Amino acid sequence: MKVFEKAPAKINLSLDVLYKREDGYHEVEMVMTMVDLADRIEMQELPRDTIIISSQAGYIPLDEKNLAFQAARLIKERYDVKQGVYIHLDKKIPVAAGLAGGSSDAAATLRGLNRLWRLGIGMKELQKLGEELGSDVPFCVTGGTAIARGRGEKLEPIESPPQCWVILAKPPINVSTSEIYGKLQVDAIRKHPSTAGVLEAIREKRFEQLCGELGNVLEEITLELYPEVRQLKEVMAKLGADGVLMSGSGPTVFGLVSKEAKVPRIYNGLRGFCKDVYAVRLLT
Repeated sequence: MKVFEKAPAKINLSLDVLYKREDGYHEVEMVMTMVDLADRIEMQELPRDTIIISSQAGYIPLDEKNLAFQAARLIKERYDVKQGVYIHLDKKIPVAAGLAGGSSDAAATLRGLNRLWRLGIGMKELQKLGEELGSDVPFCVTGGTAIARGRGEKLEPIESPPQCWVILAKPPINVSTSEIYGKLQVDAIRKHPSTAGVLEAIREKRFEQLCGELGNVLEEITLELYPEVRQLKEVMAKLGADGVLMSGSGPTVFGLVSKEAKVPRIYNGLRGFCKDVYAVRLLT
């Protein structure tokens, strides 16, 4: 038996850090949503008790460093599953991009193995498992649009943003999330995004207001360390994107675009700066 799952990318419409916690993590408040750029995960039972991962992408680990592998191992151990599984990752989301590609793969693996092995695990329990794998995994289990608090695991689902095009562009660099958070000084944050403003724009379906409220406190650090991200942001805005923001800890920059006629010009203009450019829709 085989099962297939899609693992969509996420973007942060806002990312705020409130304070550094005693456990060393940062207390965050984010509004996250998903876009129609997705990895495809194929899972097939194996007769022997092992986990095998393959991928057409030559740049990802295929052992216990892979989050999908960790997800499979976790669900096997927690529910005492003695069967093995072969997992193929058809990668479309760029790696280390601030788009939660690895987290979404792990979430899709949890959902898929729940079906493959008929474990009957509810979504809340799958999210709890996801917490053990990474801060973005619980959100990726259910997807949609949500406010995320705590480390990112406390989720409040909300309605979808106004439908639009999303242009994603990743420069040819990788950014370490832990490095960016390590350099963040919460007391030195000059401007916190307005989560309330983002939520109002979504609730009222006001696209222009949403574009004006986009904000990410990690941007300042990543833009300082990687000038190419700043350049990409400026170019995307000049090409006519309505709202431009870095996603997560970067380096991917996204632009929200309301008019389809603008999309080819922005897409083609950005291809001159980097090869990883995508024109997709919000997943609603």
